[in-house]
Amino acid sequence: MGSPKNTATTPARSWFVRGRLVGAAAIAFAVLVVTENVLFAVTGALPYGAPIEEVLAYYAANRDAVAIVSGLVAVYLPLLLVFVTGLHGLVKRRGGAGTDWSRLALTAGATLSAIFVLVNVLQIGLALSASALAASALAEPTPAFGLVWQIHAAAFALALPMLGTTCIGSALAAHASGLTPAWQRLLGMVGGSLLLAAGLGNLAIADGSPLIFVGLLGFVAWLVWLLATGVRLVRS
Repeated sequence: MGSPKNTATTPARSWFVRGRLVGAAAIAFAVLVVTENVLFAVTGALPYGAPIEEVLAYYAANRDAVAIVSGLVAVYLPLLLVFVTGLHGLVKRRGGAGTDWSRLALTAGATLSAIFVLVNVLQIGLALSASALAASALAEPTPAFGLVWQIHAAAFALALPMLGTTCIGSALAAHASGLTPAWQRLLGMVGGSLLLAAGLGNLAIADGSPLIFVGLLGFVAWLVWLLATGVRLVRS
């Protein structure tokens, strides 16, 4: 029969391991997303309002880069789900304060993952189609290629409000349960609010509007929040 001391330390040890896992997932997700965007910047990724001929040329010339990005997405989406699921579990274990917010973050994060899958699937299709068209005699974008590009842009734009909801829910849940200080809650709220605001103009963003930079600013704020929260959990 285990001693009371061993019985008491088992939940604490379990919380410690779970907290470190959730923190590591947050850090790894943020690092992989930053790597993805750096790769896009280096290869000269185009805005959604770019002429379709330039889009075709970009994807035809950067098939390898798209392959690398697709691999990164295949890794960081499960990490996102580990984070939001693990955060919900941590909040419940710490007394339940913020459970509703963590449940919202979990639902929004799952929806966000599904949308990101669609965004990435369409991007893979663009790369494959561009390679095939570049090798053909015409080497010109088809109406189908243009449609896939537009759907890709629309899916990305509609991911912004889900990203903002995930950001706000996770920030409020983590603070309510005592996992993060007030400044991190403020950072998460600001980042999420910017993402939600950008999401209201999703049609304009899909058409190439500079409004996308409002969402990107909010996304950067959330990545900083993730890194700060991840470090706190790993070191706790």
